[in-house]
Parts: sequence; structure tokens; C-alpha cells
Amino acid sequence: MNLLDLLYIPLALATSPWWALKKRSGWRERFGKIKTLPPPRANTAGRVLLHAVSVGEVAALRHLVPLLSEHADVVISASTDTGIKRARELFGTSCHIVRYPLDFSWSVDRFLNAVKPDVVALVELEVWPNFVQACTRRGLPVCIINGRLSERSARGYTRIRGYFAGVLSHIRWAAVQDEPYARRFIALGIAPEACLITGSMKWDAAKIQDREFIGPAAKALAAEMGIDLARPLIVAGSTGPGEEALLHRVCPPGVQLLCAPRKVDRFDEAAAAMPGCIRRSKPPVAPAEAPADNARFLLDTIGELSAVYSLATVVVVGRSFGGLYGSDPIEPIALGKPTVIGPSVSDFAGIVEVFQRGGGIVQTDAEKLKAQLADLMVNRARREAMTLAGRACIIAHQGASERHAQLLLKEMEKRRKSSTVSGTAGSNGQSRA
Repeated sequence: MNLLDLLYIPLALATSPWWALKKRSGWRERFGKIKTLPPPRANTAGRVLLHAVSVGEVAALRHLVPLLSEHADVVISASTDTGIKRARELFGTSCHIVRYPLDFSWSVDRFLNAVKPDVVALVELEVWPNFVQACTRRGLPVCIINGRLSERSARGYTRIRGYFAGVLSHIRWAAVQDEPYARRFIALGIAPEACLITGSMKWDAAKIQDREFIGPAAKALAAEMGIDLARPLIVAGSTGPGEEALLHRVCPPGVQLLCAPRKVDRFDEAAAAMPGCIRRSKPPVAPAEAPADNARFLLDTIGELSAVYSLATVVVVGRSFGGLYGSDPIEPIALGKPTVIGPSVSDFAGIVEVFQRGGGIVQTDAEKLKAQLADLMVNRARREAMTLAGRACIIAHQGASERHAQLLLKEMEKRRKSSTVSGTAGSNGQSRA
């Protein structure tokens, strides 16, 4: 036990009522009690641990993991239940999937003893002091890939900059998405020469497909909910408080509207904002029984947003018209959907700026949203131009996954050579003697 543990314990006790309200599984694993992994495959560069906090970070690894798996043993860790579930769906047959531990020193040590990585890569920014220090003691290089640090988050870290800079000093290098992020990382303590601008892996994870394509799962969902594929449909993804009511109010006449709230605990609130809406969790007994004039739908399930996007005529990206910080617009644009976003996008400012410069997105405020949606619904040429421009932006910015793979494999090679010279095992830093 160390001083940091002594600080964590009262904090954990103080927040225990909040933890009790959240449904979380895997508590043994959260304390580092995971099954010891087998040694890395023969003839590989070693084992790399990729830590992705939740669903978004896991999805960003979609293109990187196959590139690494050709040469290394890959372990993916996640903190949340949804992150673990998504990692298993995407990589369960090719990688080890484990739960990332709480940052108590004993939890971290158990975890590292079981995983035995050669290199650790933290996706975006998930730097926990005990974990980083434990890796440093073992001689394990810790890197940041796909690094991002919003202005809001940077302000929070600045309050503890004196301490946090010491933790960041143990980071081997940070590969960040763009210049503004690089400036913030450097301001917090990353050495300028260790801060690399490599782009965002989210561009690589985008699945570009024909805008007219509707897969079997999406067609089944539409039939079960009573969505009329012959009529225009606005899909609002990852909506936040107040946005369902706004969209219900500004949706053009004769246009169907489907809202997909970001948070599960907002489903009932969102339903109340769209009176008479059909909920995915409570579909009509038969499509024919759906009211003929009902044009409001609520996606109150998890994991079906991509399918719903493929049904859309136009997509509105949520959490961008209120006091929140935006959502990622890459997915619907990759699917060929003309996409509208609000003014509050600080968490995705760089991505939105790229699309704006290229003509691949419409950014507007609540007052002008009605007019923008009405114009897009009747202006097919504008929709097609946005689709082409958005896809061109995505293609032009792909390649970060390859750059990250090269950096990590080079780090593993350096680790292997160092271990050979010093006579230590590459997988756990302990002497073979």
C-alpha cells in the first residue's frame, strides 16, 4: 500500500452510494483478479496491451488490431461493461479481452502479473498514476495512442498539473490526433520531442458504404417498429437533454423522426418529449397496428444505432444543441448520410472542422435547425454533394492506425533487444536467472 492508495480509500468510501446505484459487473476483475494469460504466440514480437476505456475507444481500434495481430500478441483491456462487451464482439476471436483494474497498487500488480505485457498503449488519454508507476518499475514502456485532450479536460488537469506532470514524465511518447491536442499535452508535461501528431484512428474505423444500402438487420428493425422506408426519415443519434423535444418541434411535416438517446437512463424522458412515439423496446404487436399518422420513434436499445443510421435520409448528431460537448459525426457520414450537428462540439472540434472545411457537414444552431432540415429534405442535390464531400474528408484523413502500429512494433523491437542484452524476459521484466 502506498500514499496514493490511502487517498483512494476514503474517496471510494465517499462515493460508494453512487457506485451502488450503478449496475456494474466484474468486481473481482476490477481488483486485478483475472486469469493468468498464456505466453505470447511463438514467432511474435511479444505482447502489447491496448487499454480502451469504453465503447468509443474500443471501436477506434478496429483497424489497428489486425495490423498488430500479424506481428504481436494483442491484449485489449476496457473499464466499462459496455466496453468489454464491444471488445468481445469485435476482437474476441483474435485477442485476449480483460478488464482494466481499479488504480489501487495491489490491483494493478495482480493485473500486470497476469497479463505480462511488453508494451502498454493507452487509447486517447487514460493515465492512472499507480498503473503508470507500476509499469515504470517493471521497465514496461507506456505510450499514448490516438491521444485527445479537449479544452475542458485540459482545464481540469491543469488544476493538478504539478502532480500530473510527474506521472506524464513516465510516458514514453504520446501520439496525438492534431495540433491543438499536442499543445495541450505539452502544456501538461509531455516533452515536445515525445509528442507526435499522427491523426485520429476514428477515420480508419469508419465503414464507408453506399448511402442506399440497407442491411437485413436494419430492414427487420424498420419492419418491427413500423418505419415506412418509402417516406423520409431523420435519425437523431446520441441525443441529450432537451434535444428530443427540439427535434420533435422542428421536424418537417410528413417526415418521420427517430431519436436515439445517448444515456440509457434518459429513455423515459425522451419518450415523454415525443408524445405517441413507438419505442424499440415496445414495438407494435404487428406493423399494421401502428397508427398510420405516427411518425415518431425512439431507439431505446443499445447496439442498433448503426443499423438505424442506414435507414436515414438525414442524420442529426446529438449532444450538440445544449450544454454538452458533442458526439462523433464520422459514422453517419461514412454511411453516406447528410449530417447536421449543433454548435456545442468541443469534444470533437477538430473532426467537425475538417468536415466543415470540406463541405461534408452542416453546423447550425437550434434557431436555424428547422430551416436547414426543411431544405435538406427537398434538396436532393445538396444531400448528394454532402455525401461525396464527407466521404472524401474521411478518405483523406485515414492512415493513423498504420502509423500507430509502426510506432508500437518499433517499441516492441526496442524492448526485445533491450531484454536480450540485459538477459531479462521480455514479458515480465523479471530475470531468467
